Amino acid sequence: MVLALAKEITLRKNDFENEIVETIYFGGGTPSVLSNDEINFLISEVYKNYKVAENPEITLEANPDDLSAERIFELSKSPINRLSIGIQSFYEDDLKMMNRAHNSAEAKKCLEEATKYFDNISLDLIYGIPGMSDEMWRQNIQTALDFGIPHISSYALTVEPKTALSKLIQTGKIAEPQDEVASNHFMILVEMLQKNGFIHYELSNFGKENYFSKNNSAYWLGKKYIGIGPSAHSYDGEKRGWNIANNSLYIKSIQNDKLPIETEVLTISDRYNEYIMTGLRTIWGVSLNRIEKEFGLEYLDYLKKQAQKFLSDDLLSIENNILKPTPKGKFLTDGIASDLFYLDSEV
Repeated sequence: MVLALAKEITLRKNDFENEIVETIYFGGGTPSVLSNDEINFLISEVYKNYKVAENPEITLEANPDDLSAERIFELSKSPINRLSIGIQSFYEDDLKMMNRAHNSAEAKKCLEEATKYFDNISLDLIYGIPGMSDEMWRQNIQTALDFGIPHISSYALTVEPKTALSKLIQTGKIAEPQDEVASNHFMILVEMLQKNGFIHYELSNFGKENYFSKNNSAYWLGKKYIGIGPSAHSYDGEKRGWNIANNSLYIKSIQNDKLPIETEVLTISDRYNEYIMTGLRTIWGVSLNRIEKEFGLEYLDYLKKQAQKFLSDDLLSIENNILKPTPKGKFLTDGIASDLFYLDSEV
């Protein structure tokens, strides 16, 4: 697999020949199974085939059960300079309910060790969990803050079909997540993190100054990116691509010098809708000037017309020709965005 990844990096180099790589992200499945030698080898292949920024952000995604004290120390000796750790909760019952492989003690021990060697750490927390009181949620956030973590990604609990959690809800063993609880937890999250010097730069992401995720910001700002490996997605500003999901078919294809990728050319409406969706989620908002320049007056007039009711209800605001959700509208951003989408039949 590692050799196939390295070969795909080489096969894709022409896609990015005029670009500068600002961030390298080891994500997806369990990239923490890679040894330091394998990590170094893959990063060196990127440097060999692409222009790379002077100090790129190089992130490894991992779970606490993958990060022993020894492994964290090893990683600190590699080019990895940022860790994204899937903590989810510091409560034992929550972790069991979400079928996580780690326990609360491992989550804390992992952060204790990671903060000795890494300055740039992000952790994930889940809110809106059934049975979690506001006070418990505050304590979850406080525990993360006590470790001095500079970046937090936080998401509402979603119930995927055919999961252990879904089964527990169906059998009545736990209650279904409530929107009202999630909304309340979100408000507590925003308030506590902003008080502690975090900037709410994207709907689910909070970072201290100079600690925003460069990788995720690239998606939200519509920058180009290349995804390497099975199921990986890529985007070049005009078309989106995704690799085959099957590992053995992926490896076989790469060995035969073929890219196992499907592509879809985005229509002007697709690109407009994506910009609305990502722009409204971020502190950068949606630029009305950019809408006019990239998509034309027709789209600008449509957006203004659709946005009117949300402006009247104080859920959106326009300042310096930038459309953004108000504090009141933030939790409703995705629903608002869908009402601003442009369907081809509408024009």
